[in-house]
Parts: sequence; structure tokens; C-alpha cells
Amino acid sequence: QVQLVESGGGLVQAGGSLRLSCVASGSIFSTNAMAWYRQAPGKQRELVATVTRGSSTSYVDSVKGRFTISRDNAKNTVYLQMNSLKPEDTAVYYCNAFPLPLHNWGQGTQVTVAS
Repeated sequence: QVQLVESGGGLVQAGGSLRLSCVASGSIFSTNAMAWYRQAPGKQRELVATVTRGSSTSYVDSVKGRFTISRDNAKNTVYLQMNSLKPEDTAVYYCNAFPLPLHNWGQGTQVTVAS
């Protein structure tokens, strides 16, 4: 069974940076593009950034120029470097496959940006 374990979140002041990591067990990395998603309180989960097996990337408009997604296939790990953080980036961040997320999401990692 595939497991997704996210880490790296925390409390940061607006304008600060965080780097999230997600380690995936199983064959998910060898067969899928990966993505970071986030869910803010009272809102639906949204797609933030994607990275293909060949490391092509895409971003939602609200994070373009501030966030960078990358992957290390040898380590089964996907990263999200987040710079110039804003209070509206506050959410629980998850990684999963893209475009079809696996049913079993990880626990996520909380990112809180104080104004």
C-alpha cells in the first residue's frame, strides 16, 4: 500500500519561506506525475503545483513566481519550496499523484503564515 508522508510545515511570518517534503512509498513515483495540493479552513482542497516524471512543472496562478516544485526520483521525494509567503497561503498541504490522486491521502503538513 502506498504511503505519503508530508513534512516541513510550520509557522512563518509573511514574506518568509518554507520547504515542504513528501516521501512516497511504493511505485507511485515511477508511474505518476506528482502534485502538491492544499486545503484552507472551510475551503475545498485545491491543486497548487505539479511535476511530471520528466520534471516539467506547472503552478496555479496564485503561487507562480513564489513556489517551486521539484522531485528526486531516487529518493521517492517531492519538494515544494515556498518563498514570499502570504497569509492566504495558510493551509494544510498534501502531496499526491496527478491528475488522479490516490484514495489514501497522507496526514498533510500545516503551513501557517502570520501577517
